[in-house]
Amino acid sequence: MVQRRQGLRLHHPRGRLQGRVRAFNADKGFGFITPEDGSKDVFAHFSAINSGGFRSLEENQRVEFETQDGPKGPQAANITVLA
Repeated sequence: MVQRRQGLRLHHPRGRLQGRVRAFNADKGFGFITPEDGSKDVFAHFSAINSGGFRSLEENQRVEFETQDGPKGPQAANITVLA
């Protein structure tokens, strides 16, 4: 089942995914997350990171996120860094 949220199509409406940051360029404000479920890497933009102040991710950092349709395919939404 696919659900709409604020005009965006969510791919996993019933739960959040976990994964690791494959790469993130803080200067450009984007990178990619590799989901733990084995699905294709997901684009991650700094604006989707749930954090105050400077929002960035580190390579190999564990994160939890949702996915939604972006202009070029799936992208991460509501990204939270896991301890």
